[in-house]
Amino acid sequence: MTQRRLNMDWMLKDLAAGVPQTRHVVVLSSDGLSIAELSTSEPPDGDTDTTDRLAAACAGLQSLASAIAAEFPHGDGRMRLVVIEIDGGFFYLMAAGQGAYLAVLADEGVDAGLMGQRMRDLVARIGEHLSSAPRSSEPAL
Repeated sequence: MTQRRLNMDWMLKDLAAGVPQTRHVVVLSSDGLSIAELSTSEPPDGDTDTTDRLAAACAGLQSLASAIAAEFPHGDGRMRLVVIEIDGGFFYLMAAGQGAYLAVLADEGVDAGLMGQRMRDLVARIGEHLSSAPRSSEPAL
């Protein structure tokens, strides 16, 4: 897992550098576990609690979005993008591969369209690297 986290740093830094006002980027599994994260706070807070809270909340949002998507008869029922605008900023959650999601917190001044586009570009380029294999209940040998 450490190697994977290191390999994802450049991807997350590229997204954050390309969109001013980006605060936090998290790649997570569909069950709410952080795969990789980047905080752009000055100084970087390194707060794993923030990452864990975001990952858990994202799992809940993904589940809710999937339930809503199932109401559309001609779709596949999968969530692709959730955007929440709140006082102070934006939250984005995007499907990023089989069982993986990309989540971003951005400040109020962010270019919302640019963020969505850069997230789509990132997922299109490297989506297969963001996939999270299903967990096995069998003990590892």
